[in-house]
Amino acid sequence: MTIRTLVDAKSGEEVTIKGFYPEVSVELRRHLLGMGLVKGSKIKMEKIAPLGDPIKFKIKGYSVCLRKDEAKYIEIE
Repeated sequence: MTIRTLVDAKSGEEVTIKGFYPEVSVELRRHLLGMGLVKGSKIKMEKIAPLGDPIKFKIKGYSVCLRKDEAKYIEIE
């Protein structure tokens, strides 16, 4: 079974956050949790910047942009 992260989400796809990779720093984990990226939340990939970074997501009624370096630590299902 392959593990998927937010970077693997396709444009327009809605996924559920499963959790964070253990390698994520405490500071980044707090930052992401503060933006509402918590386990069980539905998140939809809206669009990717022309050069591929950052990626725009919709979560809990608002939009948030994450860099690939941040999104790769968030596991989805």
